[in-house]
Amino acid sequence: MRPMDFQKLCTFETFKECWSHYGYGDNFQDVIEQEFTRTNGISYLDHAAATLYPESLVRDYCLDITRNVYGNPHSHSPSSRLTHDTVERVRYRVLQHFNTTPEEHSVIFTSGCTAALKLVAESFPWRPQTESEAGSRFAYLTDSHTSVVGIRGLTTGRGVVALPVSPQEVENRAKVETRGEDVICHTPHLFCYPAQSNFSGRKYPLSHVKGIRARHLYPACDHQGCWFVLLDAASHVSCAPLNLQDCPADFIPISFYKMFGFPTGLGALLVRNNTAGILKKTYFGGGTAAAYLSGEDYYVQAANLSDRFEDGTVSFLDIIALNHGFEALYKITGGMLNIQQHTFGLARYTYMLLSSLCHGNGRPVAQIYTEGQFESPSTQGAILNFNLTDSQGQIIGYSQVDRMASLYNIHVRTGCFCNTGACQSFLRITDHQMRRNLQAGHICGDSIDLVDGQPTGSVRVSFGYMSTFEDCRRFLNFVAECFVEKPVTVDQVRLKRLKIAAGPPDSNHDPAIKITNGEIHIVEEKEKPTEASLKGFGNIDLKNSRGEAYTLTNIYIYPIKSCGAYEVHDWPVGPLGLLYDRGWMVVNGNGVCLSQKREPRLCLIRPQVHLSSNKLLLQASGMDTISVPLDDNSQMHRSYRVCQSKVCGDRVETVDCGDEAASWLSEFLGQPCRLIRQSPDFTRDMKKRPSGAAISTSLSLVNEAQYLMINRASVELIQKLMSSRQDYSEGEQPLDTQNVISRFRANLVIAGGEPFEEDNWSHLIIGNTQFVVAGQCRRCQMVGVDQDTGTKTKEPLMSLSAYRNGKVTFGLYLTHQLPEVSTPAICLSAGSLILPEPHSS
Repeated sequence: MRPMDFQKLCTFETFKECWSHYGYGDNFQDVIEQEFTRTNGISYLDHAAATLYPESLVRDYCLDITRNVYGNPHSHSPSSRLTHDTVERVRYRVLQHFNTTPEEHSVIFTSGCTAALKLVAESFPWRPQTESEAGSRFAYLTDSHTSVVGIRGLTTGRGVVALPVSPQEVENRAKVETRGEDVICHTPHLFCYPAQSNFSGRKYPLSHVKGIRARHLYPACDHQGCWFVLLDAASHVSCAPLNLQDCPADFIPISFYKMFGFPTGLGALLVRNNTAGILKKTYFGGGTAAAYLSGEDYYVQAANLSDRFEDGTVSFLDIIALNHGFEALYKITGGMLNIQQHTFGLARYTYMLLSSLCHGNGRPVAQIYTEGQFESPSTQGAILNFNLTDSQGQIIGYSQVDRMASLYNIHVRTGCFCNTGACQSFLRITDHQMRRNLQAGHICGDSIDLVDGQPTGSVRVSFGYMSTFEDCRRFLNFVAECFVEKPVTVDQVRLKRLKIAAGPPDSNHDPAIKITNGEIHIVEEKEKPTEASLKGFGNIDLKNSRGEAYTLTNIYIYPIKSCGAYEVHDWPVGPLGLLYDRGWMVVNGNGVCLSQKREPRLCLIRPQVHLSSNKLLLQASGMDTISVPLDDNSQMHRSYRVCQSKVCGDRVETVDCGDEAASWLSEFLGQPCRLIRQSPDFTRDMKKRPSGAAISTSLSLVNEAQYLMINRASVELIQKLMSSRQDYSEGEQPLDTQNVISRFRANLVIAGGEPFEEDNWSHLIIGNTQFVVAGQCRRCQMVGVDQDTGTKTKEPLMSLSAYRNGKVTFGLYLTHQLPEVSTPAICLSAGSLILPEPHSS
């Protein structure tokens, strides 16, 4: 050992020799200085307890809740619907982050990870032990958080056996084969273990989930019945990806402040939908009942799992904040895999130097509590747990270390970290000693760090995505300055061995998440459906009762949902309807779809589709025109952000169209917005297949059907009714027919029939294209938006309602009946004749 080598090792160049992954780009330090200015002069090393929030998260959140009116999601007002849609959007975003879908998992929001654990404990179908049946087992890894071990307080009272399992037993006592008679036993058991120890940072194999469920691993291999797995992911997900496609745990509790720093007091329980049916509730709070009677014991639970388990009104403003948490996290880092590489590198470097640091007499400075030697981020998280020792090998109490660290503005965590099992195992504290320490006055969380010279706890440093090399350097220098007997020396042999043992960083152990919001993705577009034209097909000469032909007078497409119409004369028909109709939509800063009900000025955006140049043009008064590719086949390997949104209650997978379009929309609408388009490999079917439809119908981002058709004669009748009404303000002029037509935002406008004659049609043929009527359109207040000015009026909705005695349906939803794929595709042409078929009597 040589003195004074230590300072030479505390350099960034040495760090880069040990680990090549640092930061998230060239401007990492600038971003940290902008987003975490409050940490200047502070080394915050307690991220396993609570990470720090970036300033942009809070700033954007405050702008959000001051700009929007969020009502109670249990109501149906516009503000309540905005809240409901935003909360649902967050659910999708949570699932995307863990690479799963609403079809596979449900998100139940809770007040934190502990509340999620308690929910499982209270709802799990425990079977007590009887004379004829062994009953359920609650098994848990001894390296578990207090909130997991605390489940036994409930199970013991229900006659269920609690079974603590050491980490070594899970595999050491495994059995390759199980007994055949086990299949007849359906007793439910629950095994709980952490994905990452909050004490040591050890990562337990996620493959244990499948091993327990298949009853190959202990204790499942020793007990007949059905084994379910609760994976405590709270510590793991703060700095590492979790891919639920590879980890079929039944219950996954998480805490969001460990991921984002804000909001606190919000967590979630992710539940596999295939398992959800076993959970049984007894208490029911507001919003969880489909129906109940107050005078007798009659209760029907809500069908949706989240609704069923979220008693009362969820903390919706906190949930809305999660959107900004995800935005900030991915904007700064690019994703969890990057965070894992960055934070592990800092922890590994700190471990290597701290474990090699020695007093002048050659004795090591630290006892480090770890199972390995920080070889890989797949087995070790960004947590380092240790006790410092003096030059005689005696433990220095953690309280002394904590007090000195505070003087240096270094924030660490001390004690047992709500993990008594790991604390006992690593510090070799027996049960007898634990009871003796209690008698000596020591309780969890106090400052009694030594009893009879033996430690009662330890020191923990942990890193977050905003941690820097400077944090490591300041901490290591602090230890060397305050606790090392000079001269400071380094065990060069050990240090060299650690460098060799770890080798180059390897990210292959953790497969990249395929669908996470904000991650970088390669979106491979499928081949475009064949499109052609039916020009030249003979028109059908059919007259109505007045001797007039039914004709198609106008064709409109709405490339961007809720934005202005684009009138065309001839237009191809694709598998989803008119080509590029509602192929894009605008979402707010929370990813919730904007409509004219929420943002009337959307109608002033006039998109145009230019097929020849393969461009979607965005146009609006006072704005420069910009373009977005229609089908970017030349850049199929370009990176996009994949996200999930909601349209008419349906989940849709979408692709972000980039920052230029987002900036353009945000400037015009005066709020953060983005343009997204339906993912080319995502299929969305109609909820109800119309009578007479031969096959299921695929939809774009339309609400309910591929086409909306209105009858010009019906519009003219409504316009006349509006003119006859006496409740126009002085100087206000009745709307003309074209203005009314534009407000109903139809794809197809027909002429030649009687007013509302179309209500009786079941099928029709336009040109040579067959259509099935899917139902009538239920008109909303959106028809009150003047499509020329973006202003709101009560008409024509009031006149329509008065004329139809409160029934405000107007126009028909249609789905096409395309010929076989092998035949030429079709297009619609204005002027085509129409053959309607009334409902059979």
